[in-house]
Amino acid sequence: MALQSPFFGKRDNEPSSLRHGSPNPNPYANTPAATNVSNSAPAAAAAATSAPSAAPREGGGSKLTVGPNIKLKGVEITDCDTLVVEGLVEATMDSRVMQISEHGEFKGSAEIDIAEIHGAFDGNLTVRQKLVIYATGKVTGKIRYGKLVIEEGGQLAGEILFGAVGNNSKPALAGKPGLQVA
Repeated sequence: MALQSPFFGKRDNEPSSLRHGSPNPNPYANTPAATNVSNSAPAAAAAATSAPSAAPREGGGSKLTVGPNIKLKGVEITDCDTLVVEGLVEATMDSRVMQISEHGEFKGSAEIDIAEIHGAFDGNLTVRQKLVIYATGKVTGKIRYGKLVIEEGGQLAGEILFGAVGNNSKPALAGKPGLQVA
């Protein structure tokens, strides 16, 4: 029978001396994530977002999940391919994908490619490609989007503009009342 680490399976990039019978009581002390973590929230958030890029993941790019009952405040999130918000995040971010769960809440400023909102977003939101607001979702603030999908029951309020910032064409809503859905 093969010996296996009690934590989520064995690590391929770790020498076998660290896996079995290591004199070090903390087998993860030499990993990049363990050496970058400090007691301050911004540094911890930076370590959480940079750790996946240090060790390539099989499933794709870097992903940061803020779990239920977790509050992450006053940070700048960068180099994060996917942000999953199940708790409360007060931050600025530039990323690829944002997913806000039904009980999740994001306050601040975000520039992203794709947003899927089941919970609440309040602030400045620029979605370069597609903004999807589900039935339980509520988006308020200054919103700019490329494509928009709102499920029945979803809420959208504030200053709403069609056309991502990267487009040089003038917004489609200029001089037209109401919203245009792409």
